[in-house]
Amino acid sequence: MTRLIPEPPPPIRPLVNSFRKMREEDEALAASSPYVAEALEREKREGHRFAVIARTAALGIVFCLLPILNWHPSVLFYQAIVLLLIGLGWLQLRLARASYSRAELALIYLDLIVMTLIFVVPNPAMPEPVPNAFLFSFDSFSYFFIILATATLAYSWRTVWMIGTQVAILWTLAVVGVALFGRQVPELTAAVQQALPTYPGMAADLDPNSVRPALRLQEIVVFVIVAAILAVKGYRSNRLLIRQASLAEERANLSRYFPSSIVDTLASAKHDIGAVRSQNIAILFTDIVGFTKLAAVLSPTEVMDLLRQYHSMVERAIFDNDGTLDKYLGDGVMATFGTPIPGDRDAANALAAGQQIIARTKAWNVERERRGEAPIEVSVGIHYGPAVMGDIGPERRLEFAVVGDTVNIASRIEAATRNLGCRLAASDDLMAQTGLIGMSDSVIDLELRPKIRLKGRSAPMDLWVDG
Repeated sequence: MTRLIPEPPPPIRPLVNSFRKMREEDEALAASSPYVAEALEREKREGHRFAVIARTAALGIVFCLLPILNWHPSVLFYQAIVLLLIGLGWLQLRLARASYSRAELALIYLDLIVMTLIFVVPNPAMPEPVPNAFLFSFDSFSYFFIILATATLAYSWRTVWMIGTQVAILWTLAVVGVALFGRQVPELTAAVQQALPTYPGMAADLDPNSVRPALRLQEIVVFVIVAAILAVKGYRSNRLLIRQASLAEERANLSRYFPSSIVDTLASAKHDIGAVRSQNIAILFTDIVGFTKLAAVLSPTEVMDLLRQYHSMVERAIFDNDGTLDKYLGDGVMATFGTPIPGDRDAANALAAGQQIIARTKAWNVERERRGEAPIEVSVGIHYGPAVMGDIGPERRLEFAVVGDTVNIASRIEAATRNLGCRLAASDDLMAQTGLIGMSDSVIDLELRPKIRLKGRSAPMDLWVDG
């Protein structure tokens, strides 16, 4: 039985599939991140505006140059075409989209078709008929480079490569069409041959009826090479833009948990901040006292609006004191000070943040009462001690976490404020770290409550409360 061996795919198919795959990857990246999609949209919009301005300026120079190169009324025909191309450029700007746009591509094709035709079809206003092939001697093909160059400012690398290949195809069809069906004037060929009988090669090069295929091939090859280089450059620039947008997204995500100063430090850090380690930090817990009862008399919309305002106020106090917003716990918030990078003022910053939360709640309640809304009461508990931190979870869902007994104690201190009749309570360990113990009461603004038993703890603790 004869075994059939499949023919290898045409060389063009793997190339097309490769371009399609890269396009799908770019689209997937844009769809996966609003930052990337916004960056690509902004780059396309700004790039297209610059491209149209540059194209208009370049074609405007050509418009003024044409009468200088050929002072004849027939040049008005070409100037009209230049104005048409300028108009098409502005129309492309109006239809520009970051994603695939058939209308925009259609205008690009129209651009190329108009330019190809104008370079190979004789000007109807010319005084005497000339062979179509003679128009190639004007070196008009170089004007395609204006379109290609301005396209790199506006379009993706795929569109730049498409322009290169389409110009090559259109120019090839134009050359073949002129060679087979173009107008010829045999008398001109005979006159050149008669003038240069001993130079047949030169006579062939100067023949007005010859398309000079070698030169046309050279134009096509050079143009495709330049288009390929510009497409590669565009591809690398696009990848760089996506990476920069991804970094901006990462910084935005960091800014949700860290103050801007810490974000800058983390962005420039050369070590792995997610590495598991143990260090001394300050931990703050705060929540709304009696939130369950309060939520029962409010509408769902009012509850969410209350939480947003409360979380916003707490976040500002934490970030103002170089803290890290660890997590939201319903109506509560957990914050850390000294993560991911410890400092000498971590305990003092945590205390300052807690006192700011209490002070800002008072000011907020004044506004609430003025609007006829019930005031709220918050509680704050702070502790200082060793904790384990690092990335936890699977690789697809890593999360920086802080765990340990210090976290549990801080939570218990916050819960103890109800029985202690205070709004803020801080452990003696934290106060010792601040360096405030021994100063006047007006400086500390807290009083010591010794031997306080916390829920779930066997040994009592000394706590400092706000009275």
